[in-house]
Amino acid sequence: MGESAPASGDFFYFGKNAMLRHMQRAVAQSPCEDGDFLQRLKSYGWYLDDLVLEPVNKLTKSEREAKCLAALNSLASRIAEYRPLAIVSLLMSIKGVVYAAADVAGSDAIRFAVPFPGMGQQTRFQAAMVEIVPKLPRL
Repeated sequence: MGESAPASGDFFYFGKNAMLRHMQRAVAQSPCEDGDFLQRLKSYGWYLDDLVLEPVNKLTKSEREAKCLAALNSLASRIAEYRPLAIVSLLMSIKGVVYAAADVAGSDAIRFAVPFPGMGQQTRFQAAMVEIVPKLPRL
């Protein structure tokens, strides 16, 4: 679960972006083609959804926090529809809203939170994901 799609339009599923590369390293621990990696995630039943469905990364911190909080019910509806077995918040600052949305949805999914792999947090992200990946359910 990410915060939002980036204002740059460099969305995870479009490939060739930093988030995809960091996730690829954490999940596979070996290089593979972007398409192959995305197909692997899909075959596991894993996907990325955003808390806020519009870009917020160009907003002030208070505006971003307000948008995230306002998106709680929308995310709860999607979680209720998806019925995931696990939820990973890919940004520590949204963990509370993501977990609250899961509670509102009545989800009993296992929950994890990791730092976003930017601004010097790449190593922490890698370490957290390497620990979490074996615990994630696969189809």
